[in-house]
Amino acid sequence: MRAKADNFLILVVDDEPDILNLLEYNLRKAGYRVSLAKDGPEAIALAKSKRPSLVLLDIMLPDMDGTEVLRRLKAMEATASIPVIMLTAKGEEIDKVVGFELGAEDYITKPFSPRELLLRVRAVLKRADGPVENDEGRKTFNDLSIDGARHRVTVKGGEVALSSTEFKLLAELIRANGRVLSRDVLLDRAWGQDCFVTPRTVDTHVRRLRVKLKSAGGYIETIRGAGYRFASPPLGG
Repeated sequence: MRAKADNFLILVVDDEPDILNLLEYNLRKAGYRVSLAKDGPEAIALAKSKRPSLVLLDIMLPDMDGTEVLRRLKAMEATASIPVIMLTAKGEEIDKVVGFELGAEDYITKPFSPRELLLRVRAVLKRADGPVENDEGRKTFNDLSIDGARHRVTVKGGEVALSSTEFKLLAELIRANGRVLSRDVLLDRAWGQDCFVTPRTVDTHVRRLRVKLKSAGGYIETIRGAGYRFASPPLGG
């Protein structure tokens, strides 16, 4: 059953009052609950205390820029799994890559239409709230264990904080049972058909996933020109 909009709390972070007012108005009109922050420290404090369903985060903030806020959110266990959409006037490809490398789910460049924003918000929340289409129960590969029913991954007994997209990406690679999955296939399965990101985004998420998995990162094998596969035993193992 699809969750109602008012089940979701959106934290909006921007230092421009006009932008805050515009976003709050459109999100509340769409049925979402909204919390506002004007700078990085306030955003981090609210994310820790309120645990929002999603964060809309501007990059150009005073004192602490949005990339640093994102870095800190993803470094804390309490907030690491909260999806983040970056909102900024910057449109350079390198800025998008940095955002995705740090764990952002999506990236919207100003100026934007409220309709586009709401479509992207719905798409990210759908991924985060939707079920993982993976075998329920635990699968273990030496030091790596993934529990689809509990949405839990551990490496050497320690839990790894993954975003919903990272978890689905890992689950789909494992589910393929050694078959190579192209970037387009992974986008469709892990992001969904209504995603707005490009196939190259898969690469940045795979790199981040490998880093998070540490010693188990070698299970994810790059097949040049084709895509990725889950290799068991892991590369180098």
